[in-house]
Amino acid sequence: MRASLAVAVVMLVGKIWAYVLTGSTAILSDALESVIHLAATAVAGFSLWYARQPADRKHPYGHGKIAYFSSGAEGALIMVAGLAIAWEAVGALIAGPELSNLGAGLLITGVLGAINLVLGLYLIRTGKRTNALVLVANGHHVLTDMWTSLGVLVGVALVLVTDIEWLDPLVALAMGLNILWTSARLMRESARGLMDTADEAETARVLDLLAASGEIDGYHHVRHRRVNDRVFLEQHLLFDDDLSLEEAHRRASTVEARQRALFPESRVQITSHLEPASHEHADGVPHDAVVDGLAQD
Repeated sequence: MRASLAVAVVMLVGKIWAYVLTGSTAILSDALESVIHLAATAVAGFSLWYARQPADRKHPYGHGKIAYFSSGAEGALIMVAGLAIAWEAVGALIAGPELSNLGAGLLITGVLGAINLVLGLYLIRTGKRTNALVLVANGHHVLTDMWTSLGVLVGVALVLVTDIEWLDPLVALAMGLNILWTSARLMRESARGLMDTADEAETARVLDLLAASGEIDGYHHVRHRRVNDRVFLEQHLLFDDDLSLEEAHRRASTVEARQRALFPESRVQITSHLEPASHEHADGVPHDAVVDGLAQD
């Protein structure tokens, strides 16, 4: 994350320099996005540090959910950048752009864009490997900056080739709209994490394993949630009435070990409630009720 912050500073200085040289609204839009990126990277860095703090009495499940707040904040900051870029672009379209030294601006923007491409792909790959949403969100933000730079390159090159100056703010407007789309996606992912939205594919794997397990007579109230690289799984497991608690516990441990293997790159915490198969109700709700019903899906 320190590397990302250092690169963000270099990007900001370089793009401001390119804007001063050229007067290009498209390059200004790129610089504005970098201002937001710098702030977002600082927020992401703090969130990454805080998320790694161990669980305590006030936060028994750890501090990992700060990542979702960070991702949402980064999405909101990106939205601000997109709106600012669109505003500047519309103003330039109305007033008419005044451009100069486009070749120098093209070179600076190209070099900075290439650096962002490498950094963004690295952050996303690292974040996915470690289930760190903060890194993934920051990587997408870096790639957004790269796509903005690419759009600027195309726009400035078209102006150089065609001498049609209004293409410059038009490209800036397109970049602003693209940034707004990215911000909406990040905030949607943040909301999913904060609301503990279950991953359907993961849920299906858990239920398939339980259905195929010969150690248990049934199951219900199965639910799980993910917080970065941690998975919390809760379930009620049914056993033959004549089975001893010791044997039921042994079988439950076998099932839990198989479930942990479903998440090889995550830390899995499983809470199993053991019940006799003759038990017809759980928390006053019949086993076959819809609200019982991950087992019925």
